[in-house]
Amino acid sequence: MTDGERDDHEFSSGQGFDEDYEEFTLDPPELKVDPTKVDPVDTRVVTDELDRRNIGSEQVDVEQLVDVGLSYMQINRFEEATETFERAARFGDGDSLEAQEAWVNKGAAHAELDEWDEAIGSYREALRIDDDSEHAASAETNLAYALWNAGEIEAALHHAERAVEIDPRFPQAWYNRGFFLAERGLNEEAVNAFDNAIRLGMRTADVLEEKAAALEELGEDEQAEEVQERADELRREREQELLQQQQQQRQNR
Repeated sequence: MTDGERDDHEFSSGQGFDEDYEEFTLDPPELKVDPTKVDPVDTRVVTDELDRRNIGSEQVDVEQLVDVGLSYMQINRFEEATETFERAARFGDGDSLEAQEAWVNKGAAHAELDEWDEAIGSYREALRIDDDSEHAASAETNLAYALWNAGEIEAALHHAERAVEIDPRFPQAWYNRGFFLAERGLNEEAVNAFDNAIRLGMRTADVLEEKAAALEELGEDEQAEEVQERADELRREREQELLQQQQQQRQNR
């Protein structure tokens, strides 16, 4: 969370937060339209295709609705995503895992719109269904993030701790825990949490920058500088990758 902000939210894959927890991913379902070959300024082609999948069916397919919602997320149609995930949750089998997954994703879509009260409500509904399921850790860590944005710092740390308890191998949960600990000035514990996130595969510039800041607060200036240099290197590598992807997309058009 650099400069007090984050823009990463956990979504399911329809099924199973994403990037890299393997249990969760933003990979969309196969669409008849390839989004990489559509002008990004004109997403109408993709949304029209999604709408055709989303309406007019007598037999509601909850998994397909979740996939449609995730595809809306990929083209930044967050309001449509919240509506689709709510439909999936309502049509799901009562307190089923499918319904819980839809509530978690609905909360994440609201978070993209900075609708924190709605996000908190969705995550709480997911946890009401089952607070120890395969989706519970993501619900807890996302709830922690939403509560932090709503100014409820103590509650945020509580839910970040709960996420780690549910799934000690969830790197995003350790990252969130480290951030909230650092916010309270518990920098030594924060560094340990960031190290756990890194060991579990979250080797990103963001987590390294947060670790560097915590080390600096502890007076470990030399180590903090080394970690920050690595974060800067990762950012440069990522920028280069994005540039290459953009060039490849232009060539494929």
